[in-house]
Amino acid sequence: MQNTTHSSTNSAAAAFDHEHNPRPARYDVVIIGGGAAGTACASSLLKRTKQLSIAIVEPSDHHYYQPGWTLVGAGVFTQAQTIHKMADSLPKKVTWIKAEATAIDPYQHLVTLNNNERLVYQTLVVCPGLCLNWQGIKGLPEALGQQGITSNYHLDFAPYTWQQVKSLCKGKAIFTQPAMPIKCAGAPQKAVYLSCDYWRQQQCLDQIDVEFHIAGAALFGVAAFVPALQRYIERYGIDLTYNSNLVEVDVSTKTAYFSQQAADSEQTEIIAKSFDFLHAVPPQQAPAFIRNSPLSNATGWVDVDPLTLRHNQFDDIFSLGDVTSTSNAKTAAAIRKQAPVVAENLLAFLKGHSLTAYYDGYGACPLTVERGKVILAEFGYDGKLLPTLPLNPTIARRSYWQLKTHGLPFLYWDVLLKGHEWLAQPKHRAEEAHPKHQAQAASSNSANKQHP
Repeated sequence: MQNTTHSSTNSAAAAFDHEHNPRPARYDVVIIGGGAAGTACASSLLKRTKQLSIAIVEPSDHHYYQPGWTLVGAGVFTQAQTIHKMADSLPKKVTWIKAEATAIDPYQHLVTLNNNERLVYQTLVVCPGLCLNWQGIKGLPEALGQQGITSNYHLDFAPYTWQQVKSLCKGKAIFTQPAMPIKCAGAPQKAVYLSCDYWRQQQCLDQIDVEFHIAGAALFGVAAFVPALQRYIERYGIDLTYNSNLVEVDVSTKTAYFSQQAADSEQTEIIAKSFDFLHAVPPQQAPAFIRNSPLSNATGWVDVDPLTLRHNQFDDIFSLGDVTSTSNAKTAAAIRKQAPVVAENLLAFLKGHSLTAYYDGYGACPLTVERGKVILAEFGYDGKLLPTLPLNPTIARRSYWQLKTHGLPFLYWDVLLKGHEWLAQPKHRAEEAHPKHQAQAASSNSANKQHP
């Protein structure tokens, strides 16, 4: 059975159909987002049953391996290595709706698309990812790609990062990290380490003043890894500044402006820094249609139970990936453990059973501290260390560089996205700690049948 694509076109046939068949399409499962989370979740569902009608709402023609963009910025990967066609990445037995979700009505079980079409769901999986708020730093969007201003968080500019790193032999290089949460919290410092290691190899590091400005108060969110990372900060001679948030970039004068909190008070001041090279990471947030919906919590993320990944208010809605309110690291590794949990719990809900599969907060961050060595940080909720192998996880290893550059891309494209749950089978508990009203599965189905 081939992957069905429902494209948002302006053809006369589509217009006629929309005008004369206004009834929304109905699916057992609607998945918002065709990235790592949505694709992995659909594959995990299909691994367990072929009987569900599943639609994935995704506007992009391409699927991106975003963990590889740091390596593009270091000259290890090419752009092309991180891009596959969306049609080749999605499971074959889903309906691909090539449009963008713009609103969710959880009371009527409706998803509205940017072409004004509507979908009715029996269950909904929300995983559109997060949004990079480039506009949150004044002057940055128009400055990217010129005067040494770049970001590995945008694939178009990751090659420019490498170009600028290679061309810099003296001057000042500034790297930034915004307030949490962000996707792959280790990525900003990976850019620092890989750049510094290249300059060290070129014997020009001592001619470059390197600054790393972190909006928060810690080098890394899991304390066990901080001493090892701090040694690399010292090794490269990096000037590390905490509570320093990039707020503006002036491309004409090559000046970056930071809001900094004084060490002895809660007051902030604006500090101007000139630069020759600037690697900027934008603040990040949930998409507007999530922030403005009944699904979000006070900070704008999808409000889910951290164990079952089901919404705390709407029993027929689940969420995973970067958009959730869970406190885990927002990484592809987290999705690898989340997708099977959502699949099992969604199916349990449809059957009227208790939700017993649970997510332990697992996430992983392969910290590329030098070209050829990686510290593989694996951890769960509350910073609990969860190493896959019985090795000291705080030691940088060459084997983990091979894993980062060869093993993980394979695991992403051919294991995660295909629903192969190697070392990712869900954990289970005897019964749901706070069981919800399971009968909603049946009542939702009844309500869907009655909705116009």
